Amino acid sequence: MKFKVQLVPEEEGGFSVFVPGLPGCMSQGETEEEALANIEEVLPAFLEVWNERHAKALPNLREIQIVA
Repeated sequence: MKFKVQLVPEEEGGFSVFVPGLPGCMSQGETEEEALANIEEVLPAFLEVWNERHAKALPNLREIQIVA
């Protein structure tokens, strides 16, 4: 399964990373690489808890391209 992430540089240093399609799924790191590695570690645990609490499938996520 693939997920899009949003990587945000923080003013005080480091990076936050969010999975927009999964509310509350986030992590951080000192570098971009560390933040991305951390979200890869967080994601399986997040999905397990999501399934336990919601007992339903994940939101129907789609990837589209918009040409402007």
